[in-house]
Amino acid sequence: MQHKKFVGQKVIAVLAALLMSSTALASGSHAGGHGAEETAIGKPGVKTKVNRTITIEMGDNMRYTPAEIQVRQGETVRFVVKNKGQIKHELSLGTEKELLEHLEVMKKFPDMEHDEPGKVTLAPGKQGEIIWQFTKAGVVNFACLMPGHYEAGMKGAVSVGKR
Repeated sequence: MQHKKFVGQKVIAVLAALLMSSTALASGSHAGGHGAEETAIGKPGVKTKVNRTITIEMGDNMRYTPAEIQVRQGETVRFVVKNKGQIKHELSLGTEKELLEHLEVMKKFPDMEHDEPGKVTLAPGKQGEIIWQFTKAGVVNFACLMPGHYEAGMKGAVSVGKR
C-alpha cells in the first residue's frame, strides 16, 4: 500500500511541476512548432524556418561551449546539442525563475524525462537538437538541471537583440 501511495504522490508532483512551468504548452500538446503558444522566452520553432544552426557542447567540467549566444528577435535557431562528457547532461531553455523552479523538482525526481520542445537530455556521447524561435528581446537562460550541475556553474544565456 505504501508503494502505491508513493507512486501516486510522485505522479501528482510531476503533474504539478508541469502545470507550474510556463514552458509547458497550455494546449497540453508538445508538437514542435505547429500552433504552439508563445511563452516568456519565445516558442518552439519550425524546422523549415530555421535561420541558422548553433552547436553547443556540454562537458563534465559543468560548462557549455559556448555559454553566451547572441540572436536577433524573431530568429529561429536550431541548436545542435552534444554531450561530450561521460555522464548525462541536459540543456533546458527558460527564464531564470522557471529554471530554478524546475531545478527544485529535478532534485526530488532526478530521473525525470523531458518531452518539452525547449529541453533536451542526453546520455554520454549523444547529441540532440532544439529548434526555438526567439520572439522577444531580452535574455533567455539555459541550464543543466541534473542534480548538482547548475550549482557547479552549468548555465548560459542567449541575448536576444531587438529587430
